[in-house]
Amino acid sequence: MRAHKEWLLLLALSAPVLAAEPVAVPLPADVPAASEEKPATPASRLPLDDLRAFVEVFERIRASYVEPVDDRTLFENAIRGMLSSLDPHSAYLDTKSFEDLQNNTSGEFGGLGIEVGMEDGLVRVVSPIDDTPAARAGIQAGDYIIKLDGKSVQGMSLADAINLMRGKAGTKIVLTIVRKGEEPKEITLVRARIEMTSVRSRMLEDGYGMIRISQFQAHTGRDFRREAEKLRTEAKGQLKGLVLDLRNNPGGVLDGAVAVSDAMLDSGIIVSTRGRQAGSGQEFTATPGDVLTGVPVVVLVNGGSASASEIVAGALQDNRRALVAGTTTFGKGSVQTVLPLSASKGIKLTTARYFTPSGRSIQAEGIKPDIVVSPARVSLLEGGLSVREADLQGHLSQGKATEKAKDEKAAATTDADSKKTEARTMAEQDYQLYESLNILKAAAWSRAPVVSQPPVKPVEKAATPKVSATAG
Repeated sequence: MRAHKEWLLLLALSAPVLAAEPVAVPLPADVPAASEEKPATPASRLPLDDLRAFVEVFERIRASYVEPVDDRTLFENAIRGMLSSLDPHSAYLDTKSFEDLQNNTSGEFGGLGIEVGMEDGLVRVVSPIDDTPAARAGIQAGDYIIKLDGKSVQGMSLADAINLMRGKAGTKIVLTIVRKGEEPKEITLVRARIEMTSVRSRMLEDGYGMIRISQFQAHTGRDFRREAEKLRTEAKGQLKGLVLDLRNNPGGVLDGAVAVSDAMLDSGIIVSTRGRQAGSGQEFTATPGDVLTGVPVVVLVNGGSASASEIVAGALQDNRRALVAGTTTFGKGSVQTVLPLSASKGIKLTTARYFTPSGRSIQAEGIKPDIVVSPARVSLLEGGLSVREADLQGHLSQGKATEKAKDEKAAATTDADSKKTEARTMAEQDYQLYESLNILKAAAWSRAPVVSQPPVKPVEKAATPKVSATAG
Protein backbone atom coordinates (compact mmCIF):
# COMPACT_ATOMS: atom_id res chain seq x y z
CA MET A 1 0.00 0.00 0.00
CA ARG A 2 2.79 2.43 0.92
CA ALA A 3 4.63 1.64 -2.33
CA HIS A 4 1.39 2.28 -4.24
CA LYS A 5 1.07 5.75 -2.64
CA GLU A 6 4.70 6.53 -3.38
CA TRP A 7 4.25 5.70 -7.07
CA LEU A 8 1.04 7.77 -7.31
CA LEU A 9 2.88 10.76 -5.84
CA LEU A 10 5.88 10.17 -8.10
CA LEU A 11 3.62 10.02 -11.16
CA ALA A 12 1.95 13.28 -10.14
CA LEU A 13 5.29 15.04 -9.70
CA SER A 14 6.66 13.74 -13.00
CA ALA A 15 3.46 14.30 -15.02
CA PRO A 16 4.93 17.09 -17.23
CA VAL A 17 7.69 14.75 -18.36
CA LEU A 18 5.41 11.80 -19.09
CA ALA A 19 2.64 13.83 -20.76
CA ALA A 20 2.19 12.97 -24.43
CA GLU A 21 1.55 16.60 -25.41
CA PRO A 22 2.75 19.90 -23.90
CA VAL A 23 0.23 21.72 -21.68
CA ALA A 24 -0.29 25.44 -22.29
CA VAL A 25 0.20 27.40 -19.07
CA PRO A 26 -1.17 30.98 -19.09
CA LEU A 27 1.39 33.62 -18.08
CA PRO A 28 0.70 37.02 -16.58
CA ALA A 29 0.99 40.00 -18.91
CA ASP A 30 4.35 41.17 -17.55
CA VAL A 31 6.10 37.85 -18.13
CA PRO A 32 7.66 37.42 -21.60
CA ALA A 33 6.34 34.47 -23.52
CA ALA A 34 8.81 31.63 -23.75
CA SER A 35 10.20 30.69 -27.11
CA GLU A 36 8.89 27.54 -28.79
CA GLU A 37 9.67 24.49 -26.67
CA LYS A 38 12.46 22.27 -27.80
CA PRO A 39 12.42 18.48 -27.29
CA ALA A 40 13.52 17.52 -23.81
CA THR A 41 17.20 16.74 -23.51
CA PRO A 42 18.71 14.50 -20.83
CA ALA A 43 19.81 17.62 -18.91
CA SER A 44 16.28 19.14 -18.98
CA ARG A 45 14.36 16.00 -17.93
CA LEU A 46 13.19 15.77 -14.31
CA PRO A 47 15.65 13.70 -12.21
CA LEU A 48 13.56 10.64 -11.34
CA ASP A 49 16.04 9.37 -8.74
CA ASP A 50 15.83 12.69 -6.89
CA LEU A 51 12.04 12.62 -7.14
CA ARG A 52 12.05 9.19 -5.56
CA ALA A 53 14.22 10.57 -2.73
CA PHE A 54 11.75 13.44 -2.29
CA VAL A 55 8.82 11.02 -2.07
CA GLU A 56 10.74 8.87 0.44
CA VAL A 57 11.43 11.91 2.69
CA PHE A 58 7.80 13.04 2.33
CA GLU A 59 6.49 9.64 3.46
CA ARG A 60 8.98 9.32 6.31
CA ILE A 61 7.90 12.73 7.70
CA ARG A 62 4.22 11.77 7.46
CA ALA A 63 4.85 8.48 9.22
CA SER A 64 7.43 9.35 11.85
CA TYR A 65 7.35 13.06 12.76
CA VAL A 66 6.55 13.65 16.42
CA GLU A 67 3.28 15.43 15.57
CA PRO A 68 0.85 14.95 12.67
CA VAL A 69 1.57 17.16 9.63
CA ASP A 70 -0.96 17.55 6.83
CA ASP A 71 0.11 17.08 3.22
CA ARG A 72 -0.64 20.69 2.22
CA THR A 73 1.77 22.05 4.84
CA LEU A 74 4.52 19.69 3.70
CA PHE A 75 4.09 20.63 0.04
CA GLU A 76 4.04 24.39 0.77
CA ASN A 77 7.16 24.09 2.91
CA ALA A 78 8.87 22.18 0.11
CA ILE A 79 8.00 24.96 -2.35
CA ARG A 80 9.27 27.58 0.10
CA GLY A 81 12.53 25.69 0.42
CA MET A 82 13.00 25.47 -3.36
CA LEU A 83 12.59 29.23 -3.77
CA SER A 84 14.36 30.51 -0.65
CA SER A 85 17.48 28.53 -1.56
CA LEU A 86 17.81 30.41 -4.87
CA ASP A 87 18.37 33.96 -3.59
CA PRO A 88 17.08 36.22 -0.78
CA HIS A 89 14.32 37.72 -2.92
CA SER A 90 12.60 34.69 -4.49
CA ALA A 91 9.75 33.47 -2.32
CA TYR A 92 6.52 31.51 -2.12
CA LEU A 93 3.49 33.75 -1.56
CA ASP A 94 0.72 32.17 0.47
CA THR A 95 -2.72 33.79 0.60
CA LYS A 96 -1.72 36.44 3.19
CA SER A 97 1.63 37.27 1.57
CA PHE A 98 0.03 37.44 -1.89
CA GLU A 99 -2.63 39.89 -0.67
CA ASP A 100 -0.07 42.06 1.18
CA LEU A 101 2.11 42.25 -1.92
CA GLN A 102 -0.85 43.32 -4.07
CA ASN A 103 -1.77 46.02 -1.54
CA ASN A 104 1.78 47.35 -1.32
CA THR A 105 2.39 47.48 -5.07
CA SER A 106 -1.04 48.82 -6.05
CA GLY A 107 -1.03 51.37 -3.24
CA GLU A 108 -4.63 50.46 -2.40
CA PHE A 109 -6.31 48.37 0.29
CA GLY A 110 -9.60 48.03 2.12
CA GLY A 111 -9.44 49.98 5.36
CA LEU A 112 -10.40 53.05 7.39
CA GLY A 113 -7.88 55.68 6.27
CA ILE A 114 -5.87 56.45 9.40
CA GLU A 115 -2.15 56.53 10.10
CA VAL A 116 -1.55 54.98 13.51
CA GLY A 117 1.24 54.26 15.95
CA MET A 118 1.63 52.48 19.28
CA GLU A 119 1.87 54.43 22.53
CA ASP A 120 1.67 53.02 26.07
CA GLY A 121 0.09 49.83 24.75
CA LEU A 122 -2.71 51.72 22.95
CA VAL A 123 -3.19 52.52 19.27
CA ARG A 124 -2.74 56.26 18.81
CA VAL A 125 -4.09 58.06 15.74
CA VAL A 126 -1.25 59.93 14.05
CA SER A 127 -3.40 61.42 11.31
CA PRO A 128 -6.64 60.66 9.49
CA ILE A 129 -6.33 60.66 5.69
CA ASP A 130 -8.55 63.18 3.94
CA ASP A 131 -11.83 61.97 2.44
CA THR A 132 -11.75 58.54 4.07
CA PRO A 133 -14.18 56.81 6.48
CA ALA A 134 -12.05 57.84 9.47
CA ALA A 135 -11.91 61.51 8.45
CA ARG A 136 -15.65 61.64 7.69
CA ALA A 137 -16.44 60.08 11.09
CA GLY A 138 -14.54 62.87 12.84
CA ILE A 139 -11.58 60.84 14.12
CA GLN A 140 -8.78 63.24 15.05
CA ALA A 141 -5.03 63.11 15.43
CA GLY A 142 -4.21 62.24 19.04
CA ASP A 143 -7.26 60.03 19.58
CA TYR A 144 -6.58 56.66 21.22
CA ILE A 145 -8.19 53.45 19.94
CA ILE A 146 -8.74 51.15 22.92
CA LYS A 147 -10.98 48.49 21.35
CA LEU A 148 -11.58 47.00 17.90
CA ASP A 149 -14.96 45.29 17.54
CA GLY A 150 -15.09 45.09 21.33
CA LYS A 151 -11.66 43.46 21.59
CA SER A 152 -9.11 45.33 23.69
CA VAL A 153 -5.93 46.38 21.89
CA GLN A 154 -3.89 45.95 25.09
CA GLY A 155 -1.26 43.32 24.38
CA MET A 156 -1.70 43.51 20.60
CA SER A 157 1.16 44.37 18.31
CA LEU A 158 0.69 47.32 15.96
CA ALA A 159 0.68 44.92 12.99
CA ASP A 160 -2.13 42.87 14.56
CA ALA A 161 -4.22 46.00 15.18
CA ILE A 162 -3.69 47.19 11.60
CA ASN A 163 -4.70 43.78 10.24
CA LEU A 164 -7.96 43.97 12.24
CA MET A 165 -8.73 47.45 10.91
CA ARG A 166 -8.10 46.42 7.33
CA GLY A 167 -10.59 44.26 5.49
CA LYS A 168 -12.88 44.01 2.52
CA ALA A 169 -14.36 47.32 1.37
CA GLY A 170 -17.98 47.63 2.49
CA THR A 171 -17.59 45.68 5.75
CA LYS A 172 -18.13 47.31 9.15
CA ILE A 173 -15.95 47.64 12.24
CA VAL A 174 -16.62 49.28 15.61
CA LEU A 175 -13.83 51.40 17.09
CA THR A 176 -13.84 52.46 20.75
CA ILE A 177 -12.14 55.87 20.89
CA VAL A 178 -10.80 57.85 23.83
CA ARG A 179 -10.20 61.57 23.39
CA LYS A 180 -8.54 63.77 26.00
CA GLY A 181 -11.12 65.17 28.41
CA GLU A 182 -13.95 63.03 27.04
CA GLU A 183 -15.57 59.71 27.83
CA PRO A 184 -14.84 56.69 25.59
CA LYS A 185 -17.21 56.42 22.66
CA GLU A 186 -17.93 53.83 20.01
CA ILE A 187 -17.80 54.72 16.33
CA THR A 188 -19.01 52.35 13.61
CA LEU A 189 -17.07 52.70 10.37
CA VAL A 190 -17.57 51.10 6.97
CA ARG A 191 -14.29 50.11 5.34
CA ALA A 192 -13.55 51.62 1.93
CA ARG A 193 -10.89 51.36 -0.72
CA ILE A 194 -7.95 53.43 0.57
CA GLU A 195 -5.16 54.75 -1.62
CA MET A 196 -1.85 54.99 0.21
CA THR A 197 0.27 58.08 -0.25
CA SER A 198 3.94 57.32 -0.89
CA VAL A 199 4.87 60.78 -2.21
CA ARG A 200 5.00 63.93 -0.07
CA SER A 201 6.46 67.39 -0.68
CA ARG A 202 7.32 70.59 1.16
CA MET A 203 9.28 73.80 0.67
CA LEU A 204 12.64 73.86 2.46
CA GLU A 205 13.37 77.50 1.73
CA ASP A 206 12.18 80.13 -0.71
CA GLY A 207 12.61 78.57 -4.15
CA TYR A 208 13.90 75.20 -2.89
CA GLY A 209 11.61 72.22 -2.43
CA MET A 210 11.80 68.58 -1.39
CA ILE A 211 9.87 65.53 -2.58
CA ARG A 212 10.01 62.44 -0.39
CA ILE A 213 9.16 59.04 -1.92
CA SER A 214 8.79 56.30 0.70
CA GLN A 215 7.99 53.44 -1.74
CA PHE A 216 7.38 52.97 -5.47
CA GLN A 217 3.81 51.97 -6.23
CA ALA A 218 1.59 51.89 -9.30
CA HIS A 219 0.57 55.55 -8.90
CA THR A 220 3.94 56.97 -7.80
CA GLY A 221 4.76 58.54 -11.18
CA ARG A 222 1.42 60.37 -11.27
CA ASP A 223 1.77 61.50 -7.64
CA PHE A 224 5.33 62.74 -8.23
CA ARG A 225 4.19 64.97 -11.10
CA ARG A 226 1.35 66.33 -8.96
CA GLU A 227 3.69 67.19 -6.06
CA ALA A 228 6.23 68.78 -8.44
CA GLU A 229 3.52 71.05 -9.87
CA LYS A 230 2.41 71.87 -6.33
CA LEU A 231 5.94 73.02 -5.43
CA ARG A 232 6.18 75.11 -8.61
CA THR A 233 2.92 76.81 -7.67
CA GLU A 234 4.09 77.45 -4.09
CA ALA A 235 7.31 78.94 -5.46
CA LYS A 236 5.22 81.16 -7.80
CA GLY A 237 6.96 79.70 -10.82
CA GLN A 238 10.40 80.44 -9.37
CA LEU A 239 11.46 76.97 -8.25
CA LYS A 240 15.28 77.00 -8.12
CA GLY A 241 15.98 73.41 -7.13
CA LEU A 242 14.62 70.14 -5.74
CA VAL A 243 15.89 67.55 -3.25
CA LEU A 244 14.51 64.09 -4.09
CA ASP A 245 14.67 62.13 -0.84
CA LEU A 246 14.88 58.36 -1.45
CA ARG A 247 16.47 57.40 1.86
CA ASN A 248 15.21 54.10 3.32
CA ASN A 249 13.01 53.56 0.27
CA PRO A 250 13.03 49.76 -0.21
CA GLY A 251 11.88 49.94 -3.85
CA GLY A 252 8.66 48.62 -5.29
CA VAL A 253 7.14 48.59 -8.76
CA LEU A 254 9.55 48.95 -11.70
CA ASP A 255 7.03 51.01 -13.68
CA GLY A 256 6.84 53.52 -10.81
CA ALA A 257 10.61 54.06 -10.89
CA VAL A 258 10.57 54.45 -14.68
CA ALA A 259 7.72 56.99 -14.50
CA VAL A 260 9.49 59.14 -11.87
CA SER A 261 12.74 59.12 -13.86
CA ASP A 262 10.89 59.93 -17.09
CA ALA A 263 9.25 62.93 -15.39
CA MET A 264 12.67 64.59 -15.03
CA LEU A 265 14.31 63.46 -18.29
CA ASP A 266 13.74 64.62 -21.87
CA SER A 267 15.58 61.75 -23.53
CA GLY A 268 17.98 58.87 -22.94
CA ILE A 269 17.88 55.39 -21.47
CA ILE A 270 16.34 55.02 -18.00
CA VAL A 271 17.10 51.35 -17.29
CA SER A 272 17.52 48.05 -19.11
CA THR A 273 16.84 44.51 -17.92
CA ARG A 274 18.45 41.24 -19.03
CA GLY A 275 17.32 37.75 -18.11
CA ARG A 276 17.93 34.15 -19.10
CA GLN A 277 14.58 33.65 -20.79
CA ALA A 278 14.33 34.57 -24.47
CA GLY A 279 12.66 37.94 -24.89
CA SER A 280 13.15 38.97 -21.25
CA GLY A 281 15.52 41.82 -22.13
CA GLN A 282 13.85 45.23 -22.05
CA GLU A 283 15.03 48.82 -22.42
CA PHE A 284 13.08 51.77 -21.02
CA THR A 285 13.70 55.20 -22.53
CA ALA A 286 12.61 58.69 -21.52
CA THR A 287 10.00 60.68 -23.42
CA PRO A 288 10.19 64.45 -24.09
CA GLY A 289 8.97 66.69 -21.28
CA ASP A 290 10.68 67.62 -18.00
CA VAL A 291 8.14 68.50 -15.30
CA LEU A 292 10.84 70.49 -13.48
CA THR A 293 11.93 72.35 -16.66
CA GLY A 294 15.59 71.64 -15.99
CA VAL A 295 15.95 73.00 -12.44
CA PRO A 296 18.82 71.41 -10.48
CA VAL A 297 18.05 68.17 -8.62
CA VAL A 298 19.91 66.46 -5.77
CA VAL A 299 18.94 62.83 -5.09
CA LEU A 300 19.48 61.93 -1.43
CA VAL A 301 20.13 58.21 -0.78
CA ASN A 302 21.50 55.91 1.90
CA GLY A 303 22.08 52.21 2.61
CA GLY A 304 18.32 51.67 2.87
CA SER A 305 17.68 52.89 -0.69
CA ALA A 306 17.16 49.74 -2.74
CA SER A 307 15.94 48.36 -6.05
CA ALA A 308 13.56 50.88 -7.68
CA SER A 309 15.21 53.69 -5.69
CA GLU A 310 18.55 52.73 -7.18
CA ILE A 311 17.04 52.67 -10.68
CA VAL A 312 15.95 56.32 -10.28
CA ALA A 313 19.27 57.41 -8.73
CA GLY A 314 21.27 55.60 -11.42
CA ALA A 315 19.16 56.96 -14.29
CA LEU A 316 19.46 60.58 -13.14
CA GLN A 317 23.15 60.19 -12.30
CA ASP A 318 24.16 58.56 -15.60
CA ASN A 319 22.11 61.05 -17.64
CA ARG A 320 23.76 63.88 -15.69
CA ARG A 321 20.35 65.21 -14.70
CA ALA A 322 21.01 65.15 -10.95
CA LEU A 323 23.75 64.95 -8.36
CA VAL A 324 23.50 61.98 -6.00
CA ALA A 325 24.30 62.75 -2.36
CA GLY A 326 24.35 60.67 0.81
CA THR A 327 25.90 57.23 1.23
CA THR A 328 26.20 54.12 -0.96
CA THR A 329 22.86 52.43 -1.63
CA PHE A 330 21.79 48.87 -0.78
CA GLY A 331 22.87 47.19 -4.02
CA LYS A 332 19.83 45.19 -5.14
CA GLY A 333 20.20 44.95 -8.90
CA SER A 334 17.69 42.19 -9.64
CA VAL A 335 14.11 42.15 -10.91
CA GLN A 336 11.42 39.93 -9.42
CA THR A 337 8.31 38.79 -11.31
CA VAL A 338 5.17 37.67 -9.53
CA LEU A 339 3.82 34.49 -11.11
CA PRO A 340 0.28 33.63 -9.89
CA LEU A 341 -0.33 29.96 -9.10
CA SER A 342 -4.01 30.59 -8.39
CA ALA A 343 -6.29 33.52 -7.59
CA SER A 344 -4.82 33.78 -4.10
CA LYS A 345 -1.30 32.33 -4.24
CA GLY A 346 1.83 32.76 -6.29
CA ILE A 347 5.59 32.84 -6.38
CA LYS A 348 7.95 35.80 -6.52
CA LEU A 349 10.85 34.77 -8.75
CA THR A 350 14.02 36.62 -9.69
CA THR A 351 13.89 36.72 -13.50
CA ALA A 352 16.37 39.41 -14.58
CA ARG A 353 19.14 41.81 -13.63
CA TYR A 354 18.84 45.49 -14.36
CA PHE A 355 21.50 47.88 -15.64
CA THR A 356 21.82 51.66 -15.43
CA PRO A 357 22.02 53.74 -18.65
CA SER A 358 25.82 53.47 -18.71
CA GLY A 359 25.60 49.66 -18.48
CA ARG A 360 26.45 49.36 -14.79
CA SER A 361 25.08 46.48 -12.76
CA ILE A 362 24.73 47.63 -9.17
CA GLN A 363 24.06 44.12 -7.83
CA ALA A 364 25.83 43.88 -4.45
CA GLU A 365 27.64 47.15 -5.28
CA GLY A 366 25.05 49.89 -4.98
CA ILE A 367 24.96 53.41 -6.39
CA LYS A 368 27.91 55.42 -5.15
CA PRO A 369 27.02 59.06 -4.46
CA ASP A 370 28.72 61.93 -6.30
CA ILE A 371 29.06 63.70 -2.96
CA VAL A 372 29.30 61.63 0.21
CA VAL A 373 27.20 63.03 3.06
CA SER A 374 27.30 60.71 6.05
CA PRO A 375 24.64 60.95 8.75
CA ALA A 376 25.85 63.06 11.63
CA ARG A 377 24.62 64.74 14.76
CA VAL A 378 25.75 68.35 14.80
CA SER A 379 25.35 71.34 17.06
CA LEU A 380 26.13 74.78 15.73
CA LEU A 381 28.59 76.80 17.79
CA GLU A 382 27.50 80.18 19.08
CA GLY A 383 29.58 83.03 17.71
CA GLY A 384 31.98 84.54 20.20
CA LEU A 385 32.55 88.24 20.86
CA SER A 386 33.21 89.97 17.56
CA VAL A 387 33.36 93.57 16.42
CA ARG A 388 32.36 94.65 12.93
CA GLU A 389 32.79 97.96 11.14
CA ALA A 390 29.20 98.93 11.91
CA ASP A 391 29.94 98.58 15.65
CA LEU A 392 32.73 101.16 15.61
CA GLN A 393 31.85 104.62 16.90
CA GLY A 394 31.79 107.22 14.15
CA HIS A 395 31.89 104.67 11.29
CA LEU A 396 31.18 105.92 7.81
CA SER A 397 27.68 105.35 6.46
CA GLN A 398 26.80 104.11 2.99
CA GLY A 399 25.66 107.54 1.98
CA LYS A 400 22.28 109.17 2.13
CA ALA A 401 20.18 106.35 3.57
CA THR A 402 16.46 107.08 3.54
CA GLU A 403 14.08 105.95 6.26
CA LYS A 404 12.58 103.49 3.77
CA ALA A 405 15.99 101.98 3.15
CA LYS A 406 16.57 101.65 6.89
CA ASP A 407 13.21 99.93 7.33
CA GLU A 408 14.01 97.56 4.46
CA LYS A 409 17.38 96.78 6.00
CA ALA A 410 15.78 96.04 9.39
CA ALA A 411 13.20 93.78 7.74
CA ALA A 412 15.92 91.97 5.79
CA THR A 413 17.89 91.47 9.01
CA THR A 414 14.84 89.97 10.74
CA ASP A 415 14.21 87.67 7.76
CA ALA A 416 17.86 86.61 7.71
CA ASP A 417 17.73 85.80 11.44
CA SER A 418 14.59 83.71 10.88
CA LYS A 419 16.22 81.77 8.03
CA LYS A 420 19.33 81.26 10.15
CA THR A 421 17.19 79.73 12.91
CA GLU A 422 15.44 77.44 10.40
CA ALA A 423 18.79 76.36 8.93
CA ARG A 424 20.13 75.64 12.40
CA THR A 425 17.09 73.50 13.19
CA MET A 426 17.44 71.55 9.92
CA ALA A 427 21.17 71.00 10.49
CA GLU A 428 20.53 69.63 13.97
CA GLN A 429 17.53 67.46 13.01
CA ASP A 430 18.59 66.19 9.57
CA TYR A 431 22.19 66.91 8.66
CA GLN A 432 22.07 65.01 5.35
CA LEU A 433 19.07 67.04 4.16
CA TYR A 434 20.76 70.26 5.30
CA GLU A 435 23.90 69.47 3.29
CA SER A 436 21.84 68.40 0.26
CA LEU A 437 20.13 71.79 0.33
CA ASN A 438 23.54 73.50 0.38
CA ILE A 439 24.67 71.41 -2.60
CA LEU A 440 21.44 72.34 -4.38
CA LYS A 441 22.03 76.05 -3.74
CA ALA A 442 25.53 75.79 -5.21
CA ALA A 443 24.17 74.03 -8.30
CA ALA A 444 21.46 76.68 -8.71
CA TRP A 445 24.01 79.48 -8.27
CA SER A 446 26.27 78.04 -10.97
CA ARG A 447 23.33 78.16 -13.41
CA ALA A 448 22.17 81.66 -12.51
CA PRO A 449 22.71 84.30 -15.21
CA VAL A 450 25.37 86.91 -14.56
CA VAL A 451 23.75 90.18 -13.57
CA SER A 452 24.98 92.89 -15.92
CA GLN A 453 26.20 96.05 -14.23
CA PRO A 454 25.93 99.53 -15.76
CA PRO A 455 29.27 100.80 -17.01
CA VAL A 456 31.19 102.81 -14.45
CA LYS A 457 32.34 106.19 -15.64
CA PRO A 458 36.10 106.42 -15.25
CA VAL A 459 37.28 108.96 -12.68
CA GLU A 460 40.01 111.32 -13.76
CA LYS A 461 42.98 111.04 -11.48
CA ALA A 462 44.22 114.28 -10.01
CA ALA A 463 47.85 114.83 -9.26
CA THR A 464 48.44 114.04 -5.60
CA PRO A 465 51.55 114.22 -3.49
CA LYS A 466 53.18 110.92 -2.62
CA VAL A 467 52.02 109.89 0.88
CA SER A 468 52.88 106.66 2.64
CA ALA A 469 49.79 104.92 4.06
CA THR A 470 48.89 101.54 5.54
CA ALA A 471 45.59 99.68 5.13
CA GLY A 472 44.91 98.56 8.66
